[in-house]
Amino acid sequence: MSEDQELHDLHSQGHEAGVEGSSKMTAEQLREALAKVGKDEDTQSAKAEAKSDQ
Repeated sequence: MSEDQELHDLHSQGHEAGVEGSSKMTAEQLREALAKVGKDEDTQSAKAEAKSDQ
């Protein structure tokens, strides 16, 4: 899978998971946020933590 396709898929997953602003996040930030949301963490907290780690 190309990087562009992977990023598109991650953005789609972020949108479906309710991570607001996921279209402006990097692939690494999205992966981290989605992993945290997958562990039942609040979507906004997951996004904030993912962005602060970068």
